[in-house]
Amino acid sequence: MTRAQGKNTGLSGQLTPFPRRPARLALPVIEALADQIVSGQLPAGSQLPSELSLCEIFGVSRITVREAVKSLEEKGLVLARQGSGTTVTEEDGWTLLDPIVLAAVVRHDTELTLLDQLVDVRARLEAPMAARAARDATPADIAEVAALLALLDSQVDRQELFVETDVAFHDRIMQASGDRLSRSIVRTVHAEARKSYRYSGDPTSTECKVSNDEHRAVFEHIKNRDEAGAEQAMSQHILSAWSRRRPLP
Repeated sequence: MTRAQGKNTGLSGQLTPFPRRPARLALPVIEALADQIVSGQLPAGSQLPSELSLCEIFGVSRITVREAVKSLEEKGLVLARQGSGTTVTEEDGWTLLDPIVLAAVVRHDTELTLLDQLVDVRARLEAPMAARAARDATPADIAEVAALLALLDSQVDRQELFVETDVAFHDRIMQASGDRLSRSIVRTVHAEARKSYRYSGDPTSTECKVSNDEHRAVFEHIKNRDEAGAEQAMSQHILSAWSRRRPLP
């Protein structure tokens, strides 16, 4: 073996091959089928079209279709059985924390049922995190939350900026709580919900000011180490803010 061959062999030994083809090719198929399932166009108990039909519908290969179906099964949207085809599952089995599933459900939530539940989950998770932040926040944590509050004050007439800083304000309090799991859940559901106009709305300057007065109440309780006060203020803020911007179904 030559020295060049030896070098190539050594380099090859350090490389790890892809475990499977990248999912990018399957993503549009996954999103389209997920949307049709969530919307009811493909109702529970129905069969997905055959593999060959899906290839023709989406203009992709069988490998891509198989990747898409496998992903849908992982999300709880379908059940694939050898010799029985692929069946759409009941919605109770859907993985709602999956971003693709959650996005589709929010998109088709015409009665706002899921958005109401999402806000309730936010309040139930963020309120105790505000209490923990009141207990455990460091001086640096409090200083950074105060800086975000001041920034929000300056942005009440610039609603598009206010909305983004609002998210950062809430997230900084969650970070100060040290509850990584609850923070991750809130960030996941909130990120998808915010893409819906029905959830985010179009706040006026007056509404932004009201919201920031509620932010200030939360902050004051945290700064004063008032755990119960911080918890109650955060819960009231999240629920009140939703009631102000909640559209009619």
